[in-house]
Amino acid sequence: MLHLMKLCVGAASPEVLERWQRERFGADPAQHVTRMWPKRESELLAGGSIYWVFKGTMLARQRLLGLEERIGPDGIRRCALILDPEVIRVAALPRRAFQGWRYLDPGDAPRDVPRGREAEPALPPALARELAEMGLR
Repeated sequence: MLHLMKLCVGAASPEVLERWQRERFGADPAQHVTRMWPKRESELLAGGSIYWVFKGTMLARQRLLGLEERIGPDGIRRCALILDPEVIRVAALPRRAFQGWRYLDPGDAPRDVPRGREAEPALPPALARELAEMGLR
């Protein structure tokens, strides 16, 4: 199994992402279209998720359900990441800025926040970064 991580551009928090996806896709699986097709597709679809980074901190994930081809208006082939509608909060983990998406090994992925504690505010990014550097994420 393998995961992806991606900057969540245009949404300041998991709540904003969740609201936007619900308005756009309703109860159907959400989709995120990306230019590159993952070469490690079978590993991603063996239970992987996309982990969302908001303003330098990984805060949420969505289970990957599938990959589908999309041809843009420019005729270029793209990849639609088909996502479970549920946005799952994860323990805050600082991440530096990057472009596109990156593979994320399961051992490097943050733990899910226990059910019922999703509404608790995330740690300040500086504190979360220090805890992660100490191995206490």
